[in-house]
Amino acid sequence: MTADDSFGRLDDDDYPAYTMGRAAEMLGTTQGFLRAIGEARLITPLRSEGGHRRYSRYQLRIAARARELVDQGTPIEAACRIIILEDQLEEAQRINAEYRRAAESANPPVA
Repeated sequence: MTADDSFGRLDDDDYPAYTMGRAAEMLGTTQGFLRAIGEARLITPLRSEGGHRRYSRYQLRIAARARELVDQGTPIEAACRIIILEDQLEEAQRINAEYRRAAESANPPVA
């Protein structure tokens, strides 16, 4: 692996760069909270060679959203379900927009 490869990973939202302790510190939460959302299958951290959990920036954003909902009084299981549904809705809207663009380019409006 070259230095360029290593630096390229710094921009990769999916690269598991953060330990559980660092992730919890960054989010202002506990390691137990991260374990709980992992058990609820909201996020699945990768494991280091030593078996330690490693989190990506994308996973930290999801965990931060879960923390926000839990702080507002939402039970953790419900918060996880809400986030999953939000993610599914966003993906469906993205696909719908792609289909619309494709349909519009295939059938341009007549002036």
